[in-house]
Formats: sequence, C-alpha cells, structure tokens
Amino acid sequence: MIEILKVILFGIVEGITEWLPISSTGHMILLDEFIKLDVSSEFYSMFQVVIQLGAILAVVVLFWNDFFPFGRKNNKQPMTTTGILSYVKMDKIILWFKILVACVPAAIVGILFDEQLEALFYNYQTVAIALIVFGIAFIIIENRNKGSYSKINTLTDITFNTAFLIGIFQLIAAIFPGTSRSGATIVGALLLGVSRTVAAEFTFFLAIPVMFGASLLKLVKFGLVFTAQEAILLIIGMIVAFVVSILVIQFLMGYIKKHDFKVFGWYRIVLGILVLAYFMFIG
Repeated sequence: MIEILKVILFGIVEGITEWLPISSTGHMILLDEFIKLDVSSEFYSMFQVVIQLGAILAVVVLFWNDFFPFGRKNNKQPMTTTGILSYVKMDKIILWFKILVACVPAAIVGILFDEQLEALFYNYQTVAIALIVFGIAFIIIENRNKGSYSKINTLTDITFNTAFLIGIFQLIAAIFPGTSRSGATIVGALLLGVSRTVAAEFTFFLAIPVMFGASLLKLVKFGLVFTAQEAILLIIGMIVAFVVSILVIQFLMGYIKKHDFKVFGWYRIVLGILVLAYFMFIG
C-alpha cells in the first residue's frame, strides 16, 4: 500500500509537470531524491519514462479531432472529392509530416546515445542549471514579444523548416534533463514567431510520437517481463498521470489565452536555486 501511495504521487507530479513548461523529468529526478520506490534500478529507469504514456493519452483524448487524419466530418482538405480517399484529411496528413520532421533530431540522438546521456546528465546539478537557464529564457522572450504580433497563428502556418527548428529545441531537452521538452519547444516556437496557443498545441502533438517512441525503447530494453507488483505500480502511475494531465492541459490552454509564460520562468528560477542550495547544504 505504501508503494501504491508513492506511485500515485509520482503520477500526480508527472501529470502536472509534463505539460507545464517546468520539466517533468527534472521533477521526477528530484522526487526520487526524497521518495524512493522500492523497486529495482532497472525498473525505475523504465518507469519514469513509460509513465508518460498515461500523460500522452490525455492529449490523444482531448485533441483527437484536431489531428486524426481520417473522416468526412470537418474535412476541409480532402484528398479527393469522391471515393474512399475523400475520407483522408490532407491538412492533418501534412501536419503529421511536420510533426515527424520535428521529431527527427531527438529521435536520432535518443536511439544512439540514450544510456550515455542518462549517465552523464541525469543529476541534480544539470536539472538545476537547466531549470534556471530556461526560466530566464522564458522571461526574456516574453518581455521581447510584449506588444508584438505573432507571425504564425495556426498549425497550418507552421512550415517544415519551422517544424525542424522547433525539433532542434526539443533536442536540447532530450539531452539535458530539467530543460523540459514542452518548455524547450515552446521557447523555440516563440522565438520563431509562433503564437503561445499554437506553440502549446504543436508541443502537445509533438509529444505523441516522441513519448511513444521513448517508452517503446525503454520497454524493449527492460525486457517486457514484469512482476505482479511492478505491473500494478506501472499501470496505477499511468492512470493517475492520465487523469491529472486532462485537468492540467485544459487549465494551460485556458491560462495562456490571457497570460504569458513568465510565471513559469520565475518558478523555474526559484526551484533551480532551491535545488542547488538544498544539495549544497546536505552535501
């Protein structure tokens, strides 16, 4: 029962921090410093990635009609006017190609160097520095953009070149925990002239192949062999992350229509300083 309560807490933290630009991986690493799951190191390494599947299913549920590429309803750009191909939504197909282009940099690095990067950078120093640096970046960019108009205000306005550049920012998050995948891609998108709402939506969609790919890679490496306790803990963590993610995504999309991202920047800076101070003190 104690382990179930712990994993519920991990699921809550994952569901909140995956979508707010404050670093889910960074928070999970920090949470592990204070609350240890009674599991093997191999299982925990897999768990902290695969629990994200629960979070990503929330995006699938909430935005299904915005990215599912088949069906006649609201098909603004059918492949053909008649026949079976009239069910294909070309604007959604093109969107998915842009998403895949944005995934390429992080996918290549993740497949080739996943274990090496984890060994090098999964520590409190990297997390704290990344929290602070990207927190400052949010504040600077939002101050720079204050009063200006975004050049890209719809998902269809995102070009393949813009998508790839956003993917480069996602690569930074793939290398340095604490950066925040959503934080890095949103910062990159804002720098490229994308509106806050579109930046957030594209970040959500970009997470689908990224998280599914990362989770599959971790599951294969783990071996797909679970004890009953491990399976229960993983499923509960994913369910909690899913429910919390639904609430957090809805909150964030409402919030950014009236506010900027600076509050998250200040939160990152304060948290990063506290992390450094805490570990320096106990060290």
